[in-house]
Amino acid sequence: MSGMIKILCVDNKRSILKSLSGLFVDKEKYIVFVTESGTKGLEILENEGDVRIVISDDRMPDMTGVDFLRQVCDKWSETMRILLSNYADTAAVVEAIHLGQIYKVIPKSWDDEELISAVSLALDYQALQWENRKLNDQLQKKNSELQEVNKNLEDQVIKRTEALDIRNRILQVSQGVLDVLPVVVIGIDPEEMIVQCNEYARDLFPHGGIGPLGSGRTDVLSSELNELIDRLKTERLPCASIEVNHQRFRGEVRRLHDNQIQGVVLVLIPEFSS
Repeated sequence: MSGMIKILCVDNKRSILKSLSGLFVDKEKYIVFVTESGTKGLEILENEGDVRIVISDDRMPDMTGVDFLRQVCDKWSETMRILLSNYADTAAVVEAIHLGQIYKVIPKSWDDEELISAVSLALDYQALQWENRKLNDQLQKKNSELQEVNKNLEDQVIKRTEALDIRNRILQVSQGVLDVLPVVVIGIDPEEMIVQCNEYARDLFPHGGIGPLGSGRTDVLSSELNELIDRLKTERLPCASIEVNHQRFRGEVRRLHDNQIQGVVLVLIPEFSS
Protein backbone atom coordinates (compact mmCIF):
# COMPACT_ATOMS: atom_id res chain seq x y z
CA MET A 1 0.00 0.00 0.00
CA SER A 2 2.94 2.36 0.55
CA GLY A 3 3.40 2.73 -3.22
CA MET A 4 -0.23 3.67 -3.87
CA ILE A 5 -1.00 7.16 -5.17
CA LYS A 6 -3.59 8.99 -3.09
CA ILE A 7 -6.14 11.22 -4.86
CA LEU A 8 -8.66 13.47 -3.13
CA CYS A 9 -11.86 14.44 -5.00
CA VAL A 10 -14.00 17.29 -3.60
CA ASP A 11 -17.47 18.09 -4.98
CA ASN A 12 -20.84 18.83 -3.39
CA LYS A 13 -22.57 16.48 -5.82
CA ARG A 14 -22.34 12.79 -5.03
CA SER A 15 -22.89 11.87 -8.66
CA ILE A 16 -19.77 13.78 -9.63
CA LEU A 17 -17.78 12.13 -6.84
CA LYS A 18 -18.98 8.73 -7.95
CA SER A 19 -17.93 9.44 -11.52
CA LEU A 20 -14.51 10.69 -10.42
CA SER A 21 -13.77 7.80 -8.10
CA GLY A 22 -14.99 5.39 -10.77
CA LEU A 23 -12.24 6.60 -13.10
CA PHE A 24 -9.52 5.45 -10.71
CA VAL A 25 -11.11 2.75 -8.57
CA ASP A 26 -10.13 0.03 -11.02
CA LYS A 27 -6.58 1.33 -11.23
CA GLU A 28 -4.44 -0.69 -8.81
CA LYS A 29 -2.04 2.15 -8.15
CA TYR A 30 -4.60 4.68 -6.84
CA ILE A 31 -6.40 5.23 -3.54
CA VAL A 32 -9.31 7.67 -3.94
CA PHE A 33 -10.76 9.80 -1.13
CA VAL A 34 -14.00 11.71 -1.72
CA THR A 35 -15.78 14.43 0.24
CA GLU A 36 -18.56 16.93 -0.39
CA SER A 37 -16.97 20.02 1.18
CA GLY A 38 -13.72 21.91 1.16
CA THR A 39 -13.56 21.90 4.96
CA LYS A 40 -13.71 18.11 5.11
CA GLY A 41 -11.22 17.98 2.26
CA LEU A 42 -8.71 19.93 4.36
CA GLU A 43 -9.28 17.50 7.24
CA ILE A 44 -8.53 14.53 4.98
CA LEU A 45 -5.33 16.19 3.80
CA GLU A 46 -4.36 16.90 7.38
CA ASN A 47 -4.92 13.29 8.42
CA GLU A 48 -3.42 11.60 5.37
CA GLY A 49 -0.56 14.01 4.78
CA ASP A 50 0.70 12.50 1.53
CA VAL A 51 -2.13 13.04 -0.92
CA ARG A 52 -0.48 13.67 -4.29
CA ILE A 53 -3.41 15.08 -6.30
CA VAL A 54 -6.52 17.08 -5.37
CA ILE A 55 -9.40 17.41 -7.85
CA SER A 56 -11.92 20.02 -6.72
CA ASP A 57 -15.20 21.46 -7.96
CA ASP A 58 -15.21 25.22 -8.45
CA ARG A 59 -18.48 25.88 -6.56
CA MET A 60 -19.14 24.41 -3.13
CA PRO A 61 -21.39 25.63 -0.29
CA ASP A 62 -18.64 26.33 2.29
CA MET A 63 -15.97 27.80 0.00
CA THR A 64 -15.07 28.12 -3.66
CA GLY A 65 -12.78 25.66 -5.33
CA VAL A 66 -10.24 28.44 -5.85
CA ASP A 67 -10.21 29.27 -2.13
CA PHE A 68 -9.93 25.58 -1.24
CA LEU A 69 -7.02 24.95 -3.62
CA ARG A 70 -5.33 28.13 -2.43
CA GLN A 71 -5.31 26.71 1.12
CA VAL A 72 -4.07 23.39 -0.22
CA CYS A 73 -1.24 25.24 -1.97
CA ASP A 74 -0.33 27.11 1.22
CA LYS A 75 -0.11 23.98 3.41
CA TRP A 76 0.74 21.21 0.92
CA SER A 77 2.54 22.99 -1.88
CA GLU A 78 3.77 19.76 -3.50
CA THR A 79 0.23 18.39 -3.91
CA MET A 80 -0.94 18.81 -7.49
CA ARG A 81 -4.19 20.79 -7.79
CA ILE A 82 -6.82 20.38 -10.56
CA LEU A 83 -9.98 22.50 -10.72
CA LEU A 84 -13.23 21.36 -12.32
CA SER A 85 -15.05 24.42 -13.60
CA ASN A 86 -17.35 25.74 -16.30
CA TYR A 87 -16.15 29.25 -15.52
CA ALA A 88 -12.48 29.05 -16.45
CA ASP A 89 -12.43 32.66 -17.63
CA THR A 90 -13.28 34.19 -14.23
CA ALA A 91 -10.72 36.56 -12.73
CA ALA A 92 -10.24 34.43 -9.60
CA VAL A 93 -9.46 31.29 -11.61
CA VAL A 94 -7.09 33.13 -13.94
CA GLU A 95 -5.29 34.70 -10.99
CA ALA A 96 -5.01 31.33 -9.21
CA ILE A 97 -3.49 29.77 -12.32
CA HIS A 98 -1.09 32.71 -12.66
CA LEU A 99 0.03 32.38 -9.04
CA GLY A 100 0.60 28.66 -9.41
CA GLN A 101 -2.15 27.67 -7.03
CA ILE A 102 -3.90 25.60 -9.72
CA TYR A 103 -2.03 23.22 -12.03
CA LYS A 104 -4.85 22.77 -14.55
CA VAL A 105 -8.54 23.68 -15.11
CA ILE A 106 -10.78 21.04 -16.68
CA PRO A 107 -14.43 21.62 -17.74
CA LYS A 108 -16.99 19.78 -15.62
CA SER A 109 -18.25 18.10 -18.75
CA TRP A 110 -14.92 16.38 -19.02
CA ASP A 111 -13.80 13.57 -21.23
CA ASP A 112 -12.67 10.61 -19.10
CA GLU A 113 -9.50 10.03 -21.10
CA GLU A 114 -8.68 13.73 -20.93
CA LEU A 115 -9.01 13.74 -17.14
CA ILE A 116 -6.99 10.55 -16.71
CA SER A 117 -4.32 12.00 -19.01
CA ALA A 118 -4.29 15.26 -17.01
CA VAL A 119 -3.77 13.31 -13.78
CA SER A 120 -0.97 11.29 -15.35
CA LEU A 121 0.74 14.44 -16.64
CA ALA A 122 0.34 16.10 -13.25
CA LEU A 123 2.04 13.12 -11.57
CA ASP A 124 4.87 13.24 -14.12
CA TYR A 125 5.30 16.97 -13.52
CA GLN A 126 5.29 16.39 -9.77
CA ALA A 127 7.90 13.61 -10.09
CA LEU A 128 10.04 15.91 -12.24
CA GLN A 129 9.83 18.63 -9.59
CA TRP A 130 10.90 16.16 -6.92
CA GLU A 131 13.80 14.96 -9.05
CA ASN A 132 14.88 18.56 -9.70
CA ARG A 133 14.66 19.32 -6.00
CA LYS A 134 16.69 16.21 -5.21
CA LEU A 135 19.35 17.19 -7.74
CA ASN A 136 19.39 20.77 -6.43
CA ASP A 137 19.82 19.46 -2.89
CA GLN A 138 22.67 17.24 -4.03
CA LEU A 139 24.22 20.15 -5.90
CA GLN A 140 23.93 22.41 -2.86
CA LYS A 141 25.48 19.69 -0.72
CA LYS A 142 28.35 19.30 -3.17
CA ASN A 143 28.77 23.08 -3.31
CA SER A 144 28.85 23.22 0.49
CA GLU A 145 31.43 20.44 0.56
CA LEU A 146 33.45 22.23 -2.12
CA GLN A 147 33.25 25.51 -0.18
CA GLU A 148 34.46 23.69 2.92
CA VAL A 149 37.34 22.14 0.96
CA ASN A 150 38.21 25.57 -0.48
CA LYS A 151 38.07 27.11 2.98
CA ASN A 152 40.39 24.41 4.32
CA LEU A 153 42.73 24.98 1.39
CA GLU A 154 42.66 28.73 2.00
CA ASP A 155 43.41 28.14 5.68
CA GLN A 156 46.30 25.87 4.74
CA VAL A 157 47.62 28.42 2.26
CA ILE A 158 47.41 31.14 4.91
CA LYS A 159 49.23 28.95 7.44
CA ARG A 160 51.89 27.98 4.91
CA THR A 161 52.27 31.60 3.84
CA GLU A 162 52.69 32.62 7.46
CA ALA A 163 55.22 29.81 7.94
CA LEU A 164 57.10 30.93 4.80
CA ASP A 165 57.09 34.54 6.02
CA ILE A 166 58.52 33.44 9.35
CA ARG A 167 61.08 31.27 7.60
CA ASN A 168 62.06 34.12 5.29
CA ARG A 169 62.48 36.44 8.25
CA ILE A 170 64.60 33.83 10.00
CA LEU A 171 66.71 33.40 6.86
CA GLN A 172 67.10 37.16 6.51
CA VAL A 173 68.19 37.49 10.12
CA SER A 174 70.47 34.47 9.78
CA GLN A 175 72.07 35.97 6.68
CA GLY A 176 72.42 39.27 8.49
CA VAL A 177 74.18 37.50 11.36
CA LEU A 178 76.52 35.74 8.95
CA ASP A 179 77.31 38.97 7.15
CA VAL A 180 78.50 40.76 10.28
CA LEU A 181 80.72 37.91 11.45
CA PRO A 182 84.47 38.74 11.24
CA VAL A 183 85.15 35.37 9.65
CA VAL A 184 84.62 33.85 6.20
CA VAL A 185 81.72 31.36 6.05
CA ILE A 186 81.03 29.21 2.97
CA GLY A 187 78.39 26.48 2.72
CA ILE A 188 78.81 23.69 0.17
CA ASP A 189 76.13 21.16 -0.75
CA PRO A 190 76.69 17.43 -1.47
CA GLU A 191 77.06 18.21 -5.21
CA GLU A 192 80.08 20.43 -4.41
CA MET A 193 78.18 23.66 -5.19
CA ILE A 194 78.59 26.75 -3.04
CA VAL A 195 75.09 27.48 -1.74
CA GLN A 196 75.76 29.87 1.14
CA CYS A 197 78.29 32.51 1.98
CA ASN A 198 78.52 35.69 3.99
CA GLU A 199 79.67 39.15 2.97
CA TYR A 200 83.27 38.51 3.99
CA ALA A 201 83.34 35.44 1.67
CA ARG A 202 81.87 37.43 -1.23
CA ASP A 203 84.57 40.08 -0.80
CA LEU A 204 87.33 37.48 -0.59
CA PHE A 205 86.05 35.40 -3.54
CA PRO A 206 84.33 37.82 -5.96
CA HIS A 207 84.43 35.21 -8.77
CA GLY A 208 83.51 37.38 -11.71
CA GLY A 209 82.00 40.14 -9.61
CA ILE A 210 78.87 38.30 -8.48
CA GLY A 211 80.33 36.21 -5.68
CA PRO A 212 80.78 32.46 -5.38
CA LEU A 213 77.10 31.44 -4.97
CA GLY A 214 76.00 28.83 -7.48
CA SER A 215 79.53 27.96 -8.52
CA GLY A 216 81.42 24.72 -7.93
CA ARG A 217 83.89 24.87 -5.09
CA THR A 218 86.77 23.79 -7.30
CA ASP A 219 86.06 26.75 -9.62
CA VAL A 220 86.21 29.29 -6.78
CA LEU A 221 88.46 27.99 -4.04
CA SER A 222 92.21 27.47 -4.21
CA SER A 223 93.72 24.01 -4.38
CA GLU A 224 94.80 24.34 -0.75
CA LEU A 225 91.22 25.01 0.39
CA ASN A 226 89.85 22.16 -1.74
CA GLU A 227 92.45 19.81 -0.29
CA LEU A 228 91.41 20.92 3.21
CA ILE A 229 87.78 20.11 2.39
CA ASP A 230 88.78 16.73 0.89
CA ARG A 231 90.47 15.81 4.20
CA LEU A 232 86.95 15.37 5.61
CA LYS A 233 87.00 11.93 3.98
CA THR A 234 89.64 10.78 6.45
CA GLU A 235 89.55 13.36 9.26
CA ARG A 236 86.75 14.39 11.57
CA LEU A 237 87.78 18.05 12.10
CA PRO A 238 90.38 19.05 9.49
CA CYS A 239 92.04 22.44 9.88
CA ALA A 240 95.04 24.28 8.44
CA SER A 241 96.70 27.68 8.20
CA ILE A 242 96.11 28.95 4.67
CA GLU A 243 96.90 32.14 2.75
CA VAL A 244 94.16 33.68 0.59
CA ASN A 245 94.75 36.95 -1.29
CA HIS A 246 97.82 37.72 0.84
CA GLN A 247 95.86 37.17 4.08
CA ARG A 248 96.49 34.39 6.54
CA PHE A 249 93.52 32.40 7.81
CA ARG A 250 92.97 29.43 10.01
CA GLY A 251 90.73 27.19 7.89
CA GLU A 252 88.34 24.76 9.51
CA VAL A 253 85.84 22.39 7.85
CA ARG A 254 82.74 20.89 9.45
CA ARG A 255 80.24 18.41 8.05
CA LEU A 256 76.53 19.11 8.41
CA HIS A 257 74.74 16.20 10.08
CA ASP A 258 71.14 17.39 9.83
CA ASN A 259 68.81 14.84 8.16
CA GLN A 260 67.35 17.52 5.88
CA ILE A 261 70.44 19.66 5.34
CA GLN A 262 73.66 17.97 4.20
CA GLY A 263 76.97 19.30 3.02
CA VAL A 264 79.98 20.99 4.57
CA VAL A 265 80.84 24.40 6.01
CA LEU A 266 84.20 26.03 5.44
CA VAL A 267 85.21 28.71 7.96
CA LEU A 268 88.25 30.96 7.50
CA ILE A 269 89.30 32.77 10.66
CA PRO A 270 91.75 35.66 10.13
CA GLU A 271 95.16 35.17 11.72
CA PHE A 272 96.80 38.32 12.98
CA SER A 273 100.57 38.51 13.41
CA SER A 274 101.73 39.40 16.89
